[in-house]
Amino acid sequence: MSNNQLKNIIFNMKLKVREQIKSLLVARNITMKELAQMLSEKIGKEYSLANLSAKLSRGTLTYNEVLLVAELLNYEIKFVEI
Repeated sequence: MSNNQLKNIIFNMKLKVREQIKSLLVARNITMKELAQMLSEKIGKEYSLANLSAKLSRGTLTYNEVLLVAELLNYEIKFVEI
């Protein structure tokens, strides 16, 4: 696999996470600002809207953060063998 192919895969994964989280927020009628506040309360430190937006845009949200978002929105992440 070439470096460009790998970069394209990583870029597409970043877009998917961002779009999936935004879709889940719409489904739950929760704003990004509200999610940032929920994250702050859950982890006990400031989690700003700007920080959350930047992480989603850059695709740098950690897996643990994704798990936490899923939990806060009452979802679970499953790995399914294909």
